[in-house]
Amino acid sequence: MLVSPSGGVSSRLRPMGASGHAANDHASAHAHAQTPAHEHCPGLLLLICGPSGVGKTTIVHELIRRFGGLFSISATTRQRSPQERDGVDYFFVDEPTFQEWITEDRFLEHAQVFGRAWYGTPEAPVRAELAKGHLVVLDIDVQGADNVRKRIPEALAIFVLPPNEQELLKRLRARGREDEAAIERRFAESKLEIARAMQGHTFDAFVVNDTLPRATDEVSAIVAARLAKRG
Repeated sequence: MLVSPSGGVSSRLRPMGASGHAANDHASAHAHAQTPAHEHCPGLLLLICGPSGVGKTTIVHELIRRFGGLFSISATTRQRSPQERDGVDYFFVDEPTFQEWITEDRFLEHAQVFGRAWYGTPEAPVRAELAKGHLVVLDIDVQGADNVRKRIPEALAIFVLPPNEQELLKRLRARGREDEAAIERRFAESKLEIARAMQGHTFDAFVVNDTLPRATDEVSAIVAARLAKRG
């Protein structure tokens, strides 16, 4: 399906995808839904959350392979890196366009990250696929999940945990993407994100990723059970 937040043809959901946005320090988020918040959706919206380095992206890709779902792509105002593709990794838009979409209430959730770039989940493509009975997957942070559940309360929200803090720090270092100072900042942010998740009531399940195959199977079983209940 090709559909933009405005109903055009520039934006889409896709069968496989990069991870969604991670916004641990939000300046703003929730807007009023265009569609009634408690409208029933025949499909299933799956929210996968967890700190950086916990293995969410790999789990999401395997879930999509097993269940044939679609990955929801976020819109962002941040600069596109050379290896990223517009409409594949993110919808890259300028800030005036993003602010216009906020005003016109086109996002399921949106946030400003660290006082800089904006990220948001376009609502129209998600609802269109849910109406067709599809599984739609969002890789999202805790505040984003809170806001999506307010608009689509029947969404299934799963938080992926590391086995312990030491293992999480080890995994962050093993990615080799950042210097030690950046890793320490991300580690601190990850601990806060875990605390937010554990203190709230957003999540239907918490899954510890001690080994990736076992964690993926556990998440898959939860998804399969929910899909079975929906008939």
